[in-house]
Formats: sequence, structure tokens, C-alpha cells
Amino acid sequence: MHEKRPDGAERLMLPQGDPIPNNPRLPVLLHRGAVPAGDPAAAEALFARHGWPPAWRNGIYAFHHYHPNAHEALAIARGQVRVRLGGDQGVTLGLSAGDVVVLPAGTGHRNLGQSEDLLVVGAYPPGPEPEQFTGRAGELMEALRAIPEVPDPPSDPVTGRAYPKG
Repeated sequence: MHEKRPDGAERLMLPQGDPIPNNPRLPVLLHRGAVPAGDPAAAEALFARHGWPPAWRNGIYAFHHYHPNAHEALAIARGQVRVRLGGDQGVTLGLSAGDVVVLPAGTGHRNLGQSEDLLVVGAYPPGPEPEQFTGRAGELMEALRAIPEVPDPPSDPVTGRAYPKG
């Protein structure tokens, strides 16, 4: 399911797959042009203001991966990237500087190609150190047990409003 919210964000519910579980209750949020392009500090300040402490600046791995115990926000500070969300059964999105995508626990993501200047700011709400799963044997059952135990995000890291349910 893909819908546009009144605040302009796009909301995507991704199906459960094998070996990527995705999140059965919480949607991916996509905010186009949510942060000033070329200003990673502005993205970090926005995330921090809404209870998502910034954690890193880098890129997006070129292999499917997900965090079964943590939600993640990714702000494209510079450049462009094509990402696959949700594993092979998911969707491909083009993201550009200024865009933010919010991934609930269990949501697979993978870099399919990027510009040379790509810089991503990542943030997580307070909680345990994010684990990284890649779809190896045995991970799916462990993830399906862990994902429902992750508290809902404290807010949408872009708007500060309550995080929507599926």
C-alpha cells in the first residue's frame, strides 16, 4: 500500500517476505525535500529535535540489510541514490538530497546505485544498539520475534508528530 498523507509525506506498507521481514504494523515514511540539501547538520538538528539522536554520516550498504531491534531514519544530505526497500518483493525508490526515509524495525534496505557525492545522515530513536541482519539462515524467525518487542517510534523524526500505524 502506498498513499500520500496530508502533510505531504508518502506512506508505504511493505509485505513480509523471506528472508526480509519488514514491519507488519508500521509504515515506511518518505518525506521529499524535508531537509536543506547539502546541510547534514540541519538534518541532524531536525532528527535530534524530534527525539531521534543522529548516529552516523556515511552511505547505504549495497546489500539487503535491516535492523530487527531498531527503527532508522535516513536523510540524504548530498547526492542521489536508488534504494530497494523491503527486499526482493519491495519497492525501488530514487532519493535525492533533502529527502528523508524512515524505516520501521525489520524494513530491508539496499543501495542499488548512487552518485559519487552521496552523503547520508542516519539516526535511531533511543534504545538498544541496532543489530544488523542480512537475511542469513535463521535470522527471519529471530527477527519476527524481535520486531513486535520494539517500542513504537517516539515521533516522526521529520514532523515531530505521532508516528502513524499501518
